[in-house]
Amino acid sequence: MTESRPRLRLFVPHPLAEGVAVALDRDQTHYVASVMRAALGETALLFNGRDGEWAARIDGLAKAGAALVPLRQTRPQAPEPDLWLLSAPLKKDRTDLVVEKSAELGVSLLWPVFTRRTNSGRVNVERLRAHLIEASEQCERLTVPRLEEPAPLDRILAAWPDGRVLLFLDEAGGGMPLAEAAAVGPAALLVGPEGGFDPDERRLLLSKPFVRPVGLGPRILRAETAAIAALAIWQAVVGDGRSPPLR
Repeated sequence: MTESRPRLRLFVPHPLAEGVAVALDRDQTHYVASVMRAALGETALLFNGRDGEWAARIDGLAKAGAALVPLRQTRPQAPEPDLWLLSAPLKKDRTDLVVEKSAELGVSLLWPVFTRRTNSGRVNVERLRAHLIEASEQCERLTVPRLEEPAPLDRILAAWPDGRVLLFLDEAGGGMPLAEAAAVGPAALLVGPEGGFDPDERRLLLSKPFVRPVGLGPRILRAETAAIAALAIWQAVVGDGRSPPLR
């Protein structure tokens, strides 16, 4: 008879090793004890982005914090896609949707980008980080995407790292289909705001040697739809292993 998978799965920042107790913070303890009503002795899964996934026994439940003891590793740490998503902040619920789906679809880094037509001038980084953690716990990935501090587009382009192509979703057309450009190595997808990029921003992007314009088809998509569709195409073409070398 196959052992049932534990119903609790948590990201923790601590090292994971057999028999070394891990303390949960107050919020996680509330979730485990009050929301999920877990019991002493119940098994949970833990991951930290470095040591793989571990089955752990709940050994203590108190208001100040819960204690879990790792028993065995259930999955070793494995390589994941090296794909970044740069996305202009949208209205709150739409931004939350993009953040959640980016974690589910394998993004390694999420970077909020301010453009001239960005409707939202503020980003709650802590809320976005919490969404990334929750989505990563639920979709069973072994890491949580890194969240970069929001920054203006021109500043990001000026400090762009060598060896990473930036696939710019160009609503004006002229680029190759994303499905044909997806296997280019360490990459990033850039999704603009509602209303698209300003003409000067588009010219700036196209002047950069590391930028490649790509398209998603003939229809104009909402920004959140474009982000999710682009990530799904990338996942379908590249899969969940290592990206091939840059051509």
